[in-house]
Amino acid sequence: MKNLAKLVVAGSLFAFVACGPTAEEQAAKAKEDSIRIADSMAVVDKARQDSVNAENLKKEEAAKKVADSLHADSLVKFKKLFDKDGKLIKKVK
Repeated sequence: MKNLAKLVVAGSLFAFVACGPTAEEQAAKAKEDSIRIADSMAVVDKARQDSVNAENLKKEEAAKKVADSLHADSLVKFKKLFDKDGKLIKKVK
């Protein structure tokens, strides 16, 4: 009976080891996994860069609005300094 139990244990251990993936299969799976991870990282990096670009565009648009507003204000003030003939009406302090 002991010999039969040893034989069953040895047989099941052999079957367990024999059913596992080969070294080639493991290498192929590792390569697929690394490609999948690299693709995922590229997608995440692109999304981050798109987000940064969108934020920079918002900041640039806000700065342009401020600059345009200041320019318009300066033109109004400049026109108040001169009459229609281009003569200075008011001196700047």
